[in-house]
Amino acid sequence: MIIAGVLVICVVLALLAFLMPRLSRHPQRGVSKTLGGAANAAGSAPGPIGRFLRKPFDTSNRAANKSAGKGREARDKLPL
Repeated sequence: MIIAGVLVICVVLALLAFLMPRLSRHPQRGVSKTLGGAANAAGSAPGPIGRFLRKPFDTSNRAANKSAGKGREARDKLPL
């Protein structure tokens, strides 16, 4: 379920970045802030458990940022 949600977020961010590159920065920041807050909350667990619980949120954040960047990059390659 979480994987499907992250996949949907990545697709929406990529499409938004392709269609409206400047306006897509704010939703991208919102996703990063949300996932970062969840990662910080999960990482507050002690020791290696905290690192283990934080990792999925960090990976999801990285994937969302990468997909938004790829959408902007694809838009930049258009000959318009």
